Amino acid sequence: MATEHFVIVGGGQAAVQAIQTLRQNKFDGRITLVGEENYLPYQRPPLSKKYLTGNLERDRLFLRPLTFYEKNCVSVELGIRAKQLDPDLRHLTLDDGRTLHYDRMLLATGSRVRRLGVPGADLLGIHYVRTMVDADAILSSMETGSRLVVVGAGYIGLEVAAISALRGLEVTILEAVDRVMARVVCPEVSQFYLDYHTRANVEIRCNTVVSRFIGGERVEAVEISDGQRFPCDLVIVGIGVVPEVGLAADAGIACKNGILVDEFARTEDYKILAAGDCTNHPSRLLGKHVRLESVQNAIDQAKTASMTHLGMLEPYAVTPWFWSDQYDLKLQIAGLSEGHEQVVIRGTPSKSPFTVFYLRSGQLLAVNAINSPKDFLIGKKLISAKTPVHAELLADEKIDLTSLIDN
Repeated sequence: MATEHFVIVGGGQAAVQAIQTLRQNKFDGRITLVGEENYLPYQRPPLSKKYLTGNLERDRLFLRPLTFYEKNCVSVELGIRAKQLDPDLRHLTLDDGRTLHYDRMLLATGSRVRRLGVPGADLLGIHYVRTMVDADAILSSMETGSRLVVVGAGYIGLEVAAISALRGLEVTILEAVDRVMARVVCPEVSQFYLDYHTRANVEIRCNTVVSRFIGGERVEAVEISDGQRFPCDLVIVGIGVVPEVGLAADAGIACKNGILVDEFARTEDYKILAAGDCTNHPSRLLGKHVRLESVQNAIDQAKTASMTHLGMLEPYAVTPWFWSDQYDLKLQIAGLSEGHEQVVIRGTPSKSPFTVFYLRSGQLLAVNAINSPKDFLIGKKLISAKTPVHAELLADEKIDLTSLIDN
């Protein structure tokens, strides 16, 4: 009988975790990893954080050394794009003309940056933060430029702005909506970060829509909808990402804001699994499908997918968590605040540390902890256990939150 062949499309965190889980659980079939970039799988979060400071060596970005893949007998295909997927024949066609036959496939294709489609968007000096190549180009531009315009005040935009300000650049952030990180935090947290950046001499303009980029070959200014222009030497755009679903969608696999999977990371084709940013999965917390963009989701969902392949069905039901590093602030988020009815603040929201809890009907949905790792960990446990909590207890700093956890 031919050796079973497990093919992984994508070269990120989910791919590495799948390899590790499969081999740790005695899978002895062939494993092939197909990655579009020319590098072994590496960490993406540091690209908008410590890597841009210039103090993190490139080698430390890689998730595993080459020896990991060699010891685990993984065939690594780098710089190769998966071009076409045929679920009926179980064939994957690569852009170099080769065809791989698979017995089971894991789609870990991740996401791609959302592009800003305005005039001048193709000028030199306009950057996005997604790959190592992107980050290297930004570092090079920072060495020669002094005026930076950041488009978007989400995690990426604010992290890049913080590092750039510390490097001595003149930084302006242009945000289309009315506050920073509006999608993930409450107004009090938004205001705290707005004030913190302002004190670092970063100018933040909300309710500001970019209409075009100005310049010859290189960008020289950003123009907004009222005609005002912001001179600059470089631009970094951080307006979110979109799931990379093209391969799956073209093959007829159901997609809706991501590749649709069940709680066992299975697509509608049982021979095809999916994990990470590219997936839309059922959420135990919200009672509906969600798509998450986080390292935690990629790791845990890849574990679930691998165990599913091995016949050990373990439903994916992990409480999501995220983090953002800006200046000396660490924002840690657990859960999803969507649908909350009440916001409870523990501490003083004008300074750190402080914590924000999001509740619905006495149930904790999410926590934002600013420089408060203990509150984050306790909040995460309360969310996972679905422990009923009283708002006044969460707000009272004299009460040890550990006492709220059912033992």
